[in-house]
Amino acid sequence: MKTQVPPQKIPKGESEMEDITIGPAGGAGGNIKDSADQNFMADVVEASKEAPVLVDFWAPWCGPCKSLTPVLEKVVNEQQGKVKLVKVNIDENPGVAGQLGVRSIPAVFAFDNGRPVDAFQGALPESQLKQFIEKLLGGTDEGQQIQEAIQHADGLLQAGDAGQAAQIYGAIMERDPKNIPAIVGLARCYLANDDPDRASQILDMAGPDRQMDPAIKSVRTAIDLMADAPKDSELDALIDKVTADRANHALRLELAEALMARGRNKEAADHLLKILSDDLEWGEGKAKAKLLELFEAAGPKDPATIEGRRRLSSLMFA
Repeated sequence: MKTQVPPQKIPKGESEMEDITIGPAGGAGGNIKDSADQNFMADVVEASKEAPVLVDFWAPWCGPCKSLTPVLEKVVNEQQGKVKLVKVNIDENPGVAGQLGVRSIPAVFAFDNGRPVDAFQGALPESQLKQFIEKLLGGTDEGQQIQEAIQHADGLLQAGDAGQAAQIYGAIMERDPKNIPAIVGLARCYLANDDPDRASQILDMAGPDRQMDPAIKSVRTAIDLMADAPKDSELDALIDKVTADRANHALRLELAEALMARGRNKEAADHLLKILSDDLEWGEGKAKAKLLELFEAAGPKDPATIEGRRRLSSLMFA
């Protein structure tokens, strides 16, 4: 029996920095580096999806910059990779600084998950820099509370309580409308209640620039699979056929696809792994490809994915 997912209103949030579409991507390396306008997307926006990034806008003529930067480097290095520092000389690279509205330096912007989340101007003392970074990394602030709430909601969803999980995801989105884990979690709540249209609407709330995020693409895959979901009678007929002809891998693959479309990922994975245990390359890799598609649609936290990957690894490296 499915838990009813309550309606969720669409919160209004700040727009993302969609106008930064600058030049080719640059490389990355170390906790501290210099960057330029043409490398900003790679060095900051994309890199911040792995770890928070501080951007220090400075210039050679700026006296306070000379006192801030060494202390900022020291504090960042103490974090041992939990946060990165990117330095941008605005005399040579005025583009991004202009887009962010930098009017005086030093100016430090914090990026997390692809967007600016905090900033300060002027040369702060070391103690305040540490507080700024602690807030960015979570600590005991709102960010940590949101992370803990997401983990709790994820657990509820996996346990089958989509209604309660949806309430928590919705509350998080009220505070942070572009929070990808909350958006994805809420969309999966609607999928759990056979409402792919509403799930798709929730994903749209992430904005067009985030639709290629792996977590969002994962739910889109699940939505596409649901479009071909069989009726109960058709699924029961397939189960009977496989039961009567257990060696027929083509039938078993068809059943796995039907189960995936109905969201019964654990059963689908069991059938695909049965095929692979008999012949790892059966059907020129069709069963393996379908299992990988299942992992993508279910998402990395789903028990079917976790257990399925473990069993697949055992077969591949036995």
